Amino acid sequence: MSVLTLYHGSSEVVEKPTFGKGRRDNDYGQGLYCTEHIDMAREWAVDRDRDGYVNTYELDASDFNVLVLNSPDYCILHWITVLLKNRKFDLESPLSREAYRYLCDNYSIDFSNVDMVIGYRADDSYFSYARDFIDGIISVSQLASAMRLGELGEQVFIRSKRVFAGLRYLGNEFVSANEWYSRKTDRDTKARNAYKNLNKQAYIPGDLYMVRIIDEEVKADDPRLQ
Repeated sequence: MSVLTLYHGSSEVVEKPTFGKGRRDNDYGQGLYCTEHIDMAREWAVDRDRDGYVNTYELDASDFNVLVLNSPDYCILHWITVLLKNRKFDLESPLSREAYRYLCDNYSIDFSNVDMVIGYRADDSYFSYARDFIDGIISVSQLASAMRLGELGEQVFIRSKRVFAGLRYLGNEFVSANEWYSRKTDRDTKARNAYKNLNKQAYIPGDLYMVRIIDEEVKADDPRLQ
């Protein structure tokens, strides 16, 4: 990984991102969330009746410890576990509570020496897929299929002080809510509608559901997770 051009969608111009700011209950914790895809940043920048900005940065990432969650070294259960430990899940059933315990015990990732994380973005529709999985409604293969819906791509999460210091600000672009909010909602609607078309009611023999993962004590090196 060498020089990256990163885009950060925001309600304001951010020439110098501040380390230690941001919500702690975001996908990967507290830090700066960026993307290599400018259209995604444009969608992030706006809300209903609120314009925004895309801030552009350059970063030489060659000397940083980068965790790529979508690499062959990890499986989708690692990503789910990161979400469970950072975002707020409603663990209302005995299965979801046991799923939380099992996944945290077996699929947690040590972020202590990680400078950056590259992985899926858990917008509202993706977050609903994760909830359905830990509730035993969909299987691993259905979850993997759902994650490809909506074409959201990957996000780049910057978490260490030294990466913040390495960001070089290139400028910003004004983003109109009149144009980009509808695109943002259209993408989410597309993902939700496609998810509805998944046959979630049918049991898939031989597939891995949360209850089976727990009962069989499935670990990260199990070939069925690849």
